[in-house]
Amino acid sequence: MKKILIVEDEIAISMVLKAYMQRAGYEIIQIYDGSQALIAYKEHEPDLVLLDVMLPGMDGWTILDKIRESSSCPVIMLTALGDVDYRLSGFKSGADDYISKPFVADEVVARVQAVLRRSPAFVDEESENFKQLGSLKVDFNSYQVHLNEEEIPFTPRDLSLFIFLVKHPNHIFTREQLLDQVWGMDYDGSDRAVDLAIKRIRKSLGKWPDTEGEIKTLRGMGYQLLVYEN
Repeated sequence: MKKILIVEDEIAISMVLKAYMQRAGYEIIQIYDGSQALIAYKEHEPDLVLLDVMLPGMDGWTILDKIRESSSCPVIMLTALGDVDYRLSGFKSGADDYISKPFVADEVVARVQAVLRRSPAFVDEESENFKQLGSLKVDFNSYQVHLNEEEIPFTPRDLSLFIFLVKHPNHIFTREQLLDQVWGMDYDGSDRAVDLAIKRIRKSLGKWPDTEGEIKTLRGMGYQLLVYEN
């Protein structure tokens, strides 16, 4: 079970988040004072932190900086400050996502799930540690892809996209779905980014599609990692 550390001084908001996160299957640790956040972080080693900006004792930006000194643990910032400058500040400081108050709790859960799926450290407990697709081996623990025992040098974003497709073989995804899963719900660029990433992935895979599978473009629908039956 994945652990979520909620650092939020408004008890009502913290309790709502806790209820929704527990319903989604997460273990929850709650902290209401910024001065206790780093202590709780080191003690519990959470898989993700929901971090308010305005906190007593120590503000969220300082806590984020301290976490980033030694960890790439996903952090989602929570704040009533909706100004774009604050959002940019959060991303530049190493935040993985940014949610403005007031928010819908179901959306926070969806954001948490999306960020965890994009995290290189994330491995679904119910999935295999790796998948062998003929001559292609995808290791979900080390976040590496090997073709004929040679590692394919994907960029981080292309690797996240390819691993997502590998985890869902033969499923069809629209560009918008892939953007949400890999780029995040806040991405405001063109869906052309998906097309370019798929093109790079195909080039990196080389001749693998000839006999074992391929990434298919389904006109008007999206993309599918089609795996051939042996």
